[in-house]
Amino acid sequence: MQRKRPIEPFFWSLFGGGGTISSLFLPVLLVITGLAIPLGWVNPTYDHLKSLVDPWYSRLLIMVIVSLSMFHWAHRFRFTLHEGLQLHPYDKPIALICYGIAFGITLLSAFVLFI
Repeated sequence: MQRKRPIEPFFWSLFGGGGTISSLFLPVLLVITGLAIPLGWVNPTYDHLKSLVDPWYSRLLIMVIVSLSMFHWAHRFRFTLHEGLQLHPYDKPIALICYGIAFGITLLSAFVLFI
């Protein structure tokens, strides 16, 4: 008789990857788009920004950053509701909603970036 394997390690790996990616790339993106461009430290043109995002691998990197960050959020939010608010009876619906939102935003980012 074969034992059913839990899917939990998969979501923990997405959580860890999302935390790593978020901590490495999001501060740089926030400084560039939130400080450097509005304060005039950098003045990129539309053509320059388009040339940065045009290659498929740049769009793929943006999608990975968005996707892993969202799965990091989903896992953290799920366990905040589960452990912090003691919503143990609602674990399955909370997990479905949190990971569903993360998956939906991943699909939306893929649609926006590649279509």
